Amino acid sequence: MYVCPETNAAGVPFSQISKVENGAYLRLAYEDGTQFWLDRQRENIWSTWPAELSLENAATYLFGPILGILLRLRGVTCLHASAVSIGDHSVAFVGPPGAGKSTTAAAFARQGYGVISDDIVALSEREGAFFVLPAYPFLCLRPESVKMLYESPEALPLFVSDWDKRRLELGDCGARFESRELPLGAIYVLDDPRPSPQPAIEMVPPQGALLSLLIETYANRVVDREMRAREFSVLGQLAASVPVRRIHRNDEASGLTELCKAIRNDYDALEVTKAGRCSAD
Repeated sequence: MYVCPETNAAGVPFSQISKVENGAYLRLAYEDGTQFWLDRQRENIWSTWPAELSLENAATYLFGPILGILLRLRGVTCLHASAVSIGDHSVAFVGPPGAGKSTTAAAFARQGYGVISDDIVALSEREGAFFVLPAYPFLCLRPESVKMLYESPEALPLFVSDWDKRRLELGDCGARFESRELPLGAIYVLDDPRPSPQPAIEMVPPQGALLSLLIETYANRVVDREMRAREFSVLGQLAASVPVRRIHRNDEASGLTELCKAIRNDYDALEVTKAGRCSAD
């Protein structure tokens, strides 16, 4: 089904996805020898890993791509995003790897906002509204992000000894986990930085918003044509009903505070506009 074009020094692809036993199972294999199997009903997960690795190593896959793929195969629309709570609503930060999704969520967490999900934002739709489903109580941060937030890249513990990602436990360091399933109030697409002291935010029209969301859905390699068509419809409704904004930030540590402030001010303005429209109706 899929072979990652990138390989390790021995020429082994970083990841491979294939169907086995006439499609009864989906097999996901990683270059370090860790393997996962999902059954046809998408109800069970099995895993094996080399003796030199640990359960914690396998968990880094399980809580990331494996659960993301499982959700997609169950028909749950998932964005490659992180999400925080603002009042009784959620706000999602969308973007490719390295765009700053987790860093932005962590910056909001340091200001007292709850983090709902990191890296994978699973959506639930009911009665014409979209909700963000809560995930797990931690954030995964790159060393450079930890340095921006806490002045030292070693301020937070490693997930595992042979991986450079750091773990921000929600509940520690003033960070809070948001366990409520909250309606999605806005989506911010994190775009390339600009050499400006202030973040720039612009509206994304529905057609452009749909394209951005299609690009940033999670685990695109495992969906078939029928699933993609159904998801296209869902994302079209999402782009039409939830404001999508594009934000250009800077990469300075001091800019994180300004970034959060700009997003919060922009979101508050959206809420005021929405309230005004509701009153007029």
